[in-house]
Amino acid sequence: MVRDENIFFRRATTHICSSLDCATALHRCLLHLREFMPIDMMILWVFDESAQGLRRIAVATPEEGLHSDMVMLLPPATREKLLKMDIPHMIIERSGFAPVVMRLVNQPDSDPMARSLKQYFEPNDYSSMVLYLEIEGKRLGTLFVRAEGKDRYTEYHTRLLALLHEPFSLSVAHTLLFEENRKARNREKDGEGYFLQKIGMPGNKVIGADCGLKGVMEMVSQVGLLNSPVLLRGETGVGKDMIANVIHHCSPFRCGPFIKVNCGAIPETLIDSELFGHEKGSFTGATIQKRGYFERANHGTIFLDEIGELPAHAQVRLLRVLQFKEVQRVGGAEPVPLNIRVIAATHRNLEEMVEAGLFREDLWFRLNVFPIFIPPLRHRKEDIPELVHDLVIKKSRELKLLRVPALAPGTIGRLTAYHWPGNVRELENIIERALILCKGDTITADAFLFRDERAIAPAQQETDAIPPLDEVVTAHIKRALTKANGRVHGPDGAARLLGMNASTLRNKMDKLGITYGRALRAKGTTGYQPA
Repeated sequence: MVRDENIFFRRATTHICSSLDCATALHRCLLHLREFMPIDMMILWVFDESAQGLRRIAVATPEEGLHSDMVMLLPPATREKLLKMDIPHMIIERSGFAPVVMRLVNQPDSDPMARSLKQYFEPNDYSSMVLYLEIEGKRLGTLFVRAEGKDRYTEYHTRLLALLHEPFSLSVAHTLLFEENRKARNREKDGEGYFLQKIGMPGNKVIGADCGLKGVMEMVSQVGLLNSPVLLRGETGVGKDMIANVIHHCSPFRCGPFIKVNCGAIPETLIDSELFGHEKGSFTGATIQKRGYFERANHGTIFLDEIGELPAHAQVRLLRVLQFKEVQRVGGAEPVPLNIRVIAATHRNLEEMVEAGLFREDLWFRLNVFPIFIPPLRHRKEDIPELVHDLVIKKSRELKLLRVPALAPGTIGRLTAYHWPGNVRELENIIERALILCKGDTITADAFLFRDERAIAPAQQETDAIPPLDEVVTAHIKRALTKANGRVHGPDGAARLLGMNASTLRNKMDKLGITYGRALRAKGTTGYQPA
């Protein structure tokens, strides 16, 4: 008997180690085991804490061995019993080796654990052995061996299977290590390093954190340690990507990838494939399986910039990701579980888009858990001096200048007087242009070329007179109406420019006696002259 067991062990171990592909090795091992015991299926399961259950990585039948990525969700009580081995089991003692934990179930209806798992197996009338795999005290998963019919296995069969504990444990450990290394390579290939290099790691000072962005950073500190969705709102160029990066790196997902997606830059015909991935052969040109941005961001953060540009069919898929934490590839049959954080950003008025039927209301509620409004640069001009000095140094290095030019007197005042419709992005471009045009060691005020020179406010004269608040508000609203050509509602309306709801703005104009709409057109004009 000892000689037979030694032969059995050597040959089985050879099959287990015969291929780096775990499904192929499992199939070869099954064919060998059939010479010693009844068996029609073998399954390798690994414990998956993120999915709160068991994940099937390979399955073998007498015909073939297949890879799998199906997750078997377990009720909390069952999962707890399984991890603590608080279930009926048997200990197989082996001379010179640590004892092995196994379960022998010849009649599933008589075993509470087997009864709860019968839904995953066909037919339901089967006998099974379960070998619990571990290495150096760490639970890895289980090897499930099945044969149709009741009372098919004996204690001798369990002893034979227990001999294979170490080879199978090592094989699963190597498979998991290889999978982790592959994910790390994918994260690098998918652009995590590029994005971190592009927008900087937190730890670099966020300019304005103590001034104009103080309120924003306080909200970031509140939500950063959680995994709730975040919606960043603000005009184009205010730095929403920078804030998203900070949230990611102070979150529980900071060790995972940070994937940035511009929803408005993806063609509508490709957006499902790009975001959610596709299976091989799912459509013409799909020659390989492709992981979408959501899968690439698994165990990390996905930043959906310009979320308001997402088409209706993609909004439905995104809602499912937020609700069920899973994604289904185009042409795929099984969902892929996800453990990610979603940060969305937009410069559009999503409330008005919901009212107009352009954005799903249920998706809006899911995303608007924790909105953060990032103020435009013209509302935080106290940050401009520090921003200018930081950008001059940064751009000088990028342009490989021999020395960093100084700023001539009056330069900061000229920059502060401008209203910055393009926000920080416009400031960055203007500084880069000034550095290119600079021929000496000093940047003069004339080197800054603005898009609209008339937008630079003249130097204010010292005065003790303070205008009434209504007068200031009236002038501000009229300037917005002028820029909007008299329109109140819509993407280019005054309400959008002022960051207000259109109904609220109309009420405010009625109280202040500002003419608009039909009354304004009846006067034969389409807008206001600037005050």
